Amino acid sequence: MNTITRQDLVSLGYQSETARKIIAQAKSILISRGYLFYDNKRLGRVPVNVVEEILGVQLEVGA
Repeated sequence: MNTITRQDLVSLGYQSETARKIIAQAKSILISRGYLFYDNKRLGRVPVNVVEEILGVQLEVGA
């Protein structure tokens, strides 16, 4: 599973606060889907596919 962090989003050109909100929204989606593991304020890494759903674009991270 490919994952992404706030720092990865910042390196892709998103503002720090925007990146933080995207990660928070992704965590909220995952929690609503039953992944209670993401109900942790210290966790800042989420699956790339959820962030892609939010943004509506495909991301090239890592590689």
